[in-house]
Amino acid sequence: MPAGLLPIIYLAFIGLGLPDSAIGSAWPTMAPDLGAGVSWVGVVTMIISAGTILSSLQSVRVVERFGTGRVTAVSVGLTAAALAGFSVATEFWQLCLLAIPYGLGAGAVDAALNTYVAVHYESQHMSWLHCMWGVGASGGPLIMAQCLGVGSWSLGFLVLGGLQLAIVIVLTLSLPLWRDKALPRMADDADDAGSGDAEGAPISRRALLRRDGVLAVLICFFCYCALESTCGVWAASYCTFARGIDAQTAASWASLFYIGITVGRGVSGFISLKVSDHNMIRLGQALIALGIGAMLLPLGDTVLLVGLVLVGLGCAPIYPSIIHATPARFGDDVALALTGMQMAFAYVGTLVVSPLFGVIGQGISMELYPPYLLVFLLVMVVAAEKVNALMRRRAA
Repeated sequence: MPAGLLPIIYLAFIGLGLPDSAIGSAWPTMAPDLGAGVSWVGVVTMIISAGTILSSLQSVRVVERFGTGRVTAVSVGLTAAALAGFSVATEFWQLCLLAIPYGLGAGAVDAALNTYVAVHYESQHMSWLHCMWGVGASGGPLIMAQCLGVGSWSLGFLVLGGLQLAIVIVLTLSLPLWRDKALPRMADDADDAGSGDAEGAPISRRALLRRDGVLAVLICFFCYCALESTCGVWAASYCTFARGIDAQTAASWASLFYIGITVGRGVSGFISLKVSDHNMIRLGQALIALGIGAMLLPLGDTVLLVGLVLVGLGCAPIYPSIIHATPARFGDDVALALTGMQMAFAYVGTLVVSPLFGVIGQGISMELYPPYLLVFLLVMVVAAEKVNALMRRRAA
């Protein structure tokens, strides 16, 4: 592959992460301006997640037709337009409308680039790719916090939209560098030929779900992304409404979670050269447990900060390790198709679980934030260990 393309792919993933945590960081000040309730941000994230589910499931067909480079450039352009629209929104329904192109663009970038790196580059680049997402996701709240200090949340979204537009320009100029390999075609579920048994045969989602361990790994991925999205979206609101921290400080504190992910994934790329994927996942789960425990302790703001960072560090290796382990666990013949399904389940977790906490937080108490995260951690651990047990039996 061209040597200059990998930095451009990393830049695109920074762009993918930039807006992910921005709306959660800005929401404590956005909600009163828009006449919205605290839990209403969940509606926006649900629409975004629905778009990402749709675009990720269709990404293979779209990439086969237009190529990864074009799909990535157009998709980042959609998110840039949505962010610019957020900056001038005056009504909550406008955010909901703009969330549609935002979600479609984000899902296409995520699925297309994960697949491209899996096919064309070595395994450590998967960790570093997601490290770049963390760079964007941790930078988003910091940019928003600065804009809240000197202007408003509208300025924050305008700045983020401008940065996305700059990335679109770079991606467009890089189009001659992109080279796509043919990817396995996902069959329709009704296609009985889509069992994946014959070489080159299309693989149906129904056939994948029948394979031992697939459902468990999908549940694991669902729980991980449910935990990550809930932690990121509601960190600022938890700090403000449950811990009494002012909105600007809370927005900057929310970035600590993403900084933890970023630093952790940078380090994970090196550790993964020596440590197996399943142990990387276990290490991440242990750090998340320590972080949630720190948030549960009534020991002041410093411990809360430590907890947010620890949860971020724990999240760091899990997503890339699950994706990287897919070929070894389930076979090269289904790796790309199953990766797309894992991402769809991830977005379903974001679609359902994070907004649900908004309802719980507003209707009951924002103090339920750490226990809520703990529930999904425990289910994730059980599902991950079920997959590990299956792999041990298979190897015996």
